Amino acid sequence: MKKELNISPLQSWTKADRPLIISGPCSAESENQMVSTAKLLAALGKVNVLRAGIWKPRTRPGQYEGAGSEGLNWLIKAKQETGLPVATEVATAAHVEECLRAGVDILWVGARTTVNPFSVQEVANALQGVDVPVLVKNPVNPDLELWIGALERLNRAGIKKLAAIHRGFSSFEKGPFRNAPMWDIAIELKTRFPELDIICDPSHIAGQRELIPFIAQKALDLDMAGLMIESHIEPSVALSDAKQQVTPSALGKILDDLVVRTPSTANKEFKSTLTILREQIDQLDDKIMQTMAARMKISEQIGNYKRDNNVTILQVNRWEEIIETRISQGNAMGLTSEFVNNLLKLVHNESIQVQQKVMNTAGQNV
Repeated sequence: MKKELNISPLQSWTKADRPLIISGPCSAESENQMVSTAKLLAALGKVNVLRAGIWKPRTRPGQYEGAGSEGLNWLIKAKQETGLPVATEVATAAHVEECLRAGVDILWVGARTTVNPFSVQEVANALQGVDVPVLVKNPVNPDLELWIGALERLNRAGIKKLAAIHRGFSSFEKGPFRNAPMWDIAIELKTRFPELDIICDPSHIAGQRELIPFIAQKALDLDMAGLMIESHIEPSVALSDAKQQVTPSALGKILDDLVVRTPSTANKEFKSTLTILREQIDQLDDKIMQTMAARMKISEQIGNYKRDNNVTILQVNRWEEIIETRISQGNAMGLTSEFVNNLLKLVHNESIQVQQKVMNTAGQNV
């Protein structure tokens, strides 16, 4: 039975056109910083919601952990000066209660909270009977079930104005991004819950302002409903995440350059051509499945041969040879090294599973 979330569409409670733009400083640092940044963002005419962190969970002690309750006053002052609805992160029931008393319009659950079901449940309990929008960031680690679980806990508490935020995932392998996008996880979430809108946080994925435009455009191309981009009146002196914040004027340039596409069109010729192309993909996918099945049959034979000769499954030299030759071959065919590497890892892992099953079959010599 397919699971569903009982939620209202994003546009029904934001009253904003797609994409929804949420922006503001990583942290509220002073009243002047908040109000000045907010006024410049409002003047762009494209920002729908003003954001700022009030309580900042940091990796290590001694880093700026937010202004706390006093920062709420600055955030509300900025709201009064600009008319923009405001949003901030909550991690405890006390945070929720303070935000509701202060008049914060939208709450979000951060990545470090989403990863802990007890913390999410505490926030959900504090929101029982409250009609306030809540956004849920993906957990720090790439665990789709944790993300879904957090959304479900809040939905069961009666929160219907609910959306997700894709902010990337921590990864052992360090790449060009602060947090690996792992777009496939966000796509899988949308596939399982089509009614759920997803907002992308390019700032936390990128970790550096130069990469934000690229991430933002890719998010829109994947039909994400909005963007959360951190903006500070003077990023170089920001007390937290200075490298990933942009000035309001830089944000304006990013938004101006974005290409916003639609998920569908009434153009009959487009639909006819798309149908033909998709049929070609279906045929190719069928060939890929047949080829993979044939490959695993050979892996099964290899497993039998290794078992009979008491040879280990993993052959490091052979694996290194495959990686080197296949990536070069893939590059020559226009495939990226990252794609070929990831594909080979999946195929190799499956091949190992097949061989393990063969080598450990009851009644056989291992």
